[in-house]
Amino acid sequence: MYPGRIERHLVGRMRASVLLLGAVLARCGEACLPMPGGDAIGLRGIDFHVAGLRALGAEVDLSGGMIQAKARRGLHGAEIDLPQPSVGATENLLLAAVLATGQSVIRNAAREPEMVDLARCLTAMGARIAGMDTDVLTIQGGRPLTGAVHTVMPDRVELGTIACAVAVTDGEVFLDHARADVLGAAGPLLASAGVVLEEAGTGLIARRATAGLVGIDLQTRPYPGFATDLQSPVMAMLATARGASAITETIFEQRFGHVGELRKMGANITVHGRTAWVRGVECLTGARVTATDVRAAAALVLAGLGAKRDTILDGLEHLDRGYDRMVEKLVACGAVITRSTV
Repeated sequence: MYPGRIERHLVGRMRASVLLLGAVLARCGEACLPMPGGDAIGLRGIDFHVAGLRALGAEVDLSGGMIQAKARRGLHGAEIDLPQPSVGATENLLLAAVLATGQSVIRNAAREPEMVDLARCLTAMGARIAGMDTDVLTIQGGRPLTGAVHTVMPDRVELGTIACAVAVTDGEVFLDHARADVLGAAGPLLASAGVVLEEAGTGLIARRATAGLVGIDLQTRPYPGFATDLQSPVMAMLATARGASAITETIFEQRFGHVGELRKMGANITVHGRTAWVRGVECLTGARVTATDVRAAAALVLAGLGAKRDTILDGLEHLDRGYDRMVEKLVACGAVITRSTV
């Protein structure tokens, strides 16, 4: 075993494990890890990651379900044009470029708040990165990195998910350290649907609008567009909103896995291509449903919170992968949720 090898059991369950590739390669000169795991929500190849690392001087081999990368003479600066603003590829290439020799430019870079947060952390450690908050990053590589203190930004998807849960149950919850500005287009759209996020002290108060929930139309887009990770929870919320909604998924072609499960609970949803038409019903009814991915799990929890009678959710491990102690947080807010191994 060499220093750059990462074992399968450490990375198989999580898509984000591929972010180890750029960092380990830049630090150790070589990296070997299994192809990343994660949710089966569509084609999510690592072509952009590989092409960018090769541009930085790496030799990359994909065979036998493994990613093997080497930089025999170290990484060097390069100009990289991403075909799409991929968050993972941008983060991976940034992690490699800060330790590469010379200047790198990443064009069509992702602009998600998490991407900017990573860049700010690296800057605090000594990296020189220009263009944060834009789609062109310029990195002056080769500078030694040091320890730093950095406060990780709040999880905007968890914020949106809990806000939807509050709206579904007509409750009121204070979300400490939450920031509405990180939601991008999701903020105004949630407000249009009847989700109120009001600034208060160090966070936000979430509640349902007095007029109730109403249908909206939305399309998922790269940031600052509507986040694809919020599509599933928002659909669960709109299942009981007044009127109709049209939800178009433009990022992942298999991200409607929760639709069939919501139908089991009485939701009126039809899918045509990449658009789901949601016609709000008065109330959902509890049923036994199965989560197929992280965000589907959250959607089904929300549906169960607002439904009459009990809901039994299988596949709870998906929820645990994507949310930190979500069940415990909801229970602390008054939700009645019991975990069982049966």
